[in-house]
Amino acid sequence: MNRVPDDAEHAHSSSVESCPSLRDVHSINPAQLVARIESYEGREKKGISDVRRTFCLFVTFDLLFITLLWIIELNVKGGIETTLEKEVLHYDYSSSYFDIFLLAVFRFKVLILAYAMCRLRHWWAIAFTTAVTSAFLLAKVIISQLFSQGAFGYVLPIISFILAWIETWFLDFKVLPQEAEEENRLLIAQDASERAALLHPGVFSDRQFYSPPESVAGN
Repeated sequence: MNRVPDDAEHAHSSSVESCPSLRDVHSINPAQLVARIESYEGREKKGISDVRRTFCLFVTFDLLFITLLWIIELNVKGGIETTLEKEVLHYDYSSSYFDIFLLAVFRFKVLILAYAMCRLRHWWAIAFTTAVTSAFLLAKVIISQLFSQGAFGYVLPIISFILAWIETWFLDFKVLPQEAEEENRLLIAQDASERAALLHPGVFSDRQFYSPPESVAGN
């Protein structure tokens, strides 16, 4: 006579015990997915990634460093005013360093415009600036008489050449791959969130798991 109530109680206990397992099966943890997506979207809203900001800072350092070396060179040659008038107003390709300074300004303007303002995600801009820099410096070293003017005849062209290629390496191997990886992670997180929303439209609660009411004996 007590078999029916015992079976009902057993069914109730088994259904209650099955709740955690169902939760484990259906829980992809949507809260973590939403938090991750919001973090990625927050980075996008900042307008520029951290690694791209570092690249722009290095481009600014390139300009400032070349400018500093050029000012030092002007002082070494006998005063800023006299040497500046000689190198700028009476520009001579074979002996002036003013064009190397303009080359740094050219790199700064193109790279900041392309990768900070336009947020370009391609390497063509950095390839263009590096190619122009390399060709100009090689021609200047071969044709001009910089090596006869002391240490700065070596320092400015070499430093400018090295900085241009470091910028190329940093963008091609750090900035673009890392941003592409972040974008792929965002797409994967969004896809997982959409799948979780389709599979589990509501949050499971203990009230959704209940045993059927006991039936009267004999029915």
